Amino acid sequence: MTRQPPVIVSACLLGQRCRYDGGHRDNPIVRAVLRDREVLPVCPEELGGLGTPRPAAELRAGDGTAVLAGRGRVVTHSGVDCTEAFLAGARAALALARQAGAREAILTDRSPSCGVSRVHQDGSVRAGTGVFTALLLKANEFVVRADAELGDGEVREMPPRPLGGQPSRLP
Repeated sequence: MTRQPPVIVSACLLGQRCRYDGGHRDNPIVRAVLRDREVLPVCPEELGGLGTPRPAAELRAGDGTAVLAGRGRVVTHSGVDCTEAFLAGARAALALARQAGAREAILTDRSPSCGVSRVHQDGSVRAGTGVFTALLLKANEFVVRADAELGDGEVREMPPRPLGGQPSRLP
């Protein structure tokens, strides 16, 4: 039996209190889908040096793809630009994913870092990707899914769509 590569997972989905508000988004469906897989939990915002808790931030002038291109920014609700920390965290998380040999990610939607199809942008939730997700998709090496795409937790083959710490098994 060959070992499957680990899956990159937004750490908040596994119960780690790393969200901006100090909370988590522990998701039993994510745990069920990953039951027999190695996981590599990451929080790009913490990897970028932002503490927990931290001020809420949103994308401005575009989504994560625009941020990577230098056209968009990540700004807190009080107007503090934290774009460089988001970029540094995304790069660090990508490096960890590559080091671990990961090729798949399950990330939390709506996040300015990990959003897969929807993000907080310019005062509302809009279609788009977060900074880390945009970097994974740009690398063209990863299958990326939002936690919301997992439905009822049934393990199904998903078509490819481009995802630090050490891999571990879920309890």
